[in-house]
Parts: sequence; structure tokens; C-alpha cells
Amino acid sequence: MFTNILAAAIVIGALGLIFGILLALASKFFAVEVNPLIGKVRDALPGANCGACGYPGCDGFAKAVAEETAQINGCPVCTAAQVTKLGEIMGVEADNVEPLVAVVRCQGTIQNAHIKYTYEGITNCEAASQLADGYKACKYACLGLGNCAKVCPVDAITIVDNVAQVDREKCIACGKCVMACPREIIALVPVSASTIIKCRATAKGAEVRSACEVGCIGCGICAKSCPQGAIEMVNDLPVIDYEKCVNCGICAEKCPRECIAYDIEKRLVAVISEGKCVGCTMCKKVCEYDAIEGEVKQIHKVDLEKCVGCGKCYQTCKFDAIEMASRK
Repeated sequence: MFTNILAAAIVIGALGLIFGILLALASKFFAVEVNPLIGKVRDALPGANCGACGYPGCDGFAKAVAEETAQINGCPVCTAAQVTKLGEIMGVEADNVEPLVAVVRCQGTIQNAHIKYTYEGITNCEAASQLADGYKACKYACLGLGNCAKVCPVDAITIVDNVAQVDREKCIACGKCVMACPREIIALVPVSASTIIKCRATAKGAEVRSACEVGCIGCGICAKSCPQGAIEMVNDLPVIDYEKCVNCGICAEKCPRECIAYDIEKRLVAVISEGKCVGCTMCKKVCEYDAIEGEVKQIHKVDLEKCVGCGKCYQTCKFDAIEMASRK
């Protein structure tokens, strides 16, 4: 009897050893490589798992940061010290990462958008859009039924005149509203961006005119007038490259449909250093707005009333005598 028990124990032990070896080999052969940065980023996060970053918890955000598909300041719970730590891990300067903010690219209020019918269905943008492309004549317009507002964790979105409005002071750029909008009207842009294309209609001009009073007709005047070449026409709709845009606002002033929003308070102005200016007149020659005064070998001055902040003089000056500064 003792022999039988001993034999059973030996067999079970042998099987355990064999299976252990097989599992160890399998873990080696079928191992999935994991980016080591993910763990480091995850350890540097506060661990709130709130989802306000727009990702499924801190693990999802850590993976996105490690793969460089999310900015290091995308977590609204992170302190400045934690963002700095993330910058060190990813090898980027925390100060160079600009915060984002959500913007609604539509001005289709009841006054501006033509109405096809009275909608009395459930309060859901997705559902309303399924009924003849929505109750507004423009099939790209914000339906104002609040899908975005419902998912906003900080109550930064309200519905005004049937169009979503974002409170920039409250917005934490989590991106939940962007994902919730069935018409892709909401986007995240740099906080410093003061020039926003307030339309998503890619239809032809005649169709847009018949649907909305302030819709973009794809005329391209904004792109042609941009001194920085920061606007490109894509599918008859202007797209701003915010790395090139200097917030001069010229595109907004030229737009015949007033579909470009612009905050003039953020417009920069050229400032000439008297100690560095040599009076070469190069800045004066490139200024298209006659905003720079001065003769050869004389210190030049900027007419603040004429300067639009396009930055051409700043780019032209070889003596670092010009800076772009806030009007305030």
C-alpha cells in the first residue's frame, strides 16, 4: 500500500515538473514584447483611473504616451511635478508641450442654420442624425442634443441656441466630447489658438449657401490671404496648421462668410529693439501693411494700429532686433 502511495506521489510530482517546464518554455516562445516605457509612465501617473484623459484608465493613457500618440500633459489630474517627470521619461521638455482645449466647429444656431422639420424624437444626436440627416438643412451641423455635454466629466459643455458651446476655462481636454460627437464637429486645438474654422461642411458652395448663413463655401480666400501659408484647402474646407499660424487674424477678416472665429485680444505685435536695430530697412520692405516706419540707418518703429502680427518682419530680421509680443 505504501508503495502505491509513493508511486502516485512520484507520478504527480513528475507531471508537475513536466508541466512547469512546458509552461516556462511557452512563456519564452510566446512572450509578447512590452514597451518598457509603459511601466515607467504608468508609475509616474497619479493612478486616479478617472478616464478624464479620454483613455481607458491610467494603463491606457500610459500606453498612448509611451507610443507617442498622446501628449504628456493629457492627464488633467497630474501635477506640474508629475508632468515634468513624464517629460523626463519621454525625453521631451514639459514646457514645450502646449495644453489643448476642445472647440466646436459649427455656428449652426437656429438663427444661422436652415431648419427642415421639427424634431421631437429622443434627445440624442446619433438618433436625430439618422432621420433624414438631421433636422437642420446642413448635414454637417451640430444638432445640439447634447451627446457631448452628457459625457463631459467637468460640465464644460452647454447647449446654446441648439449648438454646443465649450467653456475653455473648465475644459480639461479629455477628448470624450470628441469621441461622442457623431458628426466630428468637436476637435482639440492648442490653447493658444485664437483662429478657429467654425464649419465642417465639405459640400459645394451652392449647397452650403442653401443650408446655412455662415457656412464655409470653400472659396479659398483665407488660404490665399494667409501670410504664413498656414491654411490648406482639404475637400473644399480650410485646415489650419497651428505650428505655422501666428494668430494674425487676417483669414478671419478676409472670410466673406464670417465662418472663422478669431480672438483679437490674442493678436501679437512686432516690437523693435532700439539697441539692436541697424536701420537696414529689410523689415519695412517685407511689411505688406505699411506698419513699419524708418529710413536707412535709422532706428525703425512699428505702428501698432497697422501691425497685424503676421511675423514677416520677425522672420526677415537678421539682427534679432524684432520680437513678437502680446499687445497687452
